[in-house]
Amino acid sequence: MTTPTRTPARLDVAALRELTKDGSGPRLLDVRTPGEFHTVHIPGAYNVPLDTLREHRAELRHHLDEDTVLICRSGARAAQAEQALADAGLPNLRVLDGGMVAWEATGGPVTRGSARWELERQVRLIAGSIVLVSGLIGLAVPGVGLVATAVGAGLTFAAVTNTCAMGMLLAKLPYNRGARTDIGSVIAALRSRP
Repeated sequence: MTTPTRTPARLDVAALRELTKDGSGPRLLDVRTPGEFHTVHIPGAYNVPLDTLREHRAELRHHLDEDTVLICRSGARAAQAEQALADAGLPNLRVLDGGMVAWEATGGPVTRGSARWELERQVRLIAGSIVLVSGLIGLAVPGVGLVATAVGAGLTFAAVTNTCAMGMLLAKLPYNRGARTDIGSVIAALRSRP
């Protein structure tokens, strides 16, 4: 028996900008990879990648409250983080609707680091390259085109389930990992904030 997926509470960009304009406001938990976070993030956000959050959700639960907004690139990983924290006993968190894409599109303040390709762009490059190469080789070698079919099936599954196995694998590469998140430092910072 599967548990029905809840729809997390959303907070739009305008509302978050209003809440944070005086420097106070909700805690901001960015669940993207360290590499994505260091490329660009909302000032004052704490980086707790989704896999780290899942592993340490019981510890985090004690230092978060309902005044917490979860952030990712577009909202999908933040919704998964909200579900993981809700399963650990912390309900009523909010997800930034549209994520960093929406935040940047509206000119929200950001802290920028060195540029890196976002995971979605990397997935498009890898998937597209596999399809292109297998299609070209398939002209000479029968059956190789089935590789492109498998990639297409994987992308379709990713869209339907709102998950991406290729993205999860790419997130583990050193390029995307960036500096490792020290969960102890994040918890200490959360604990010290009123």
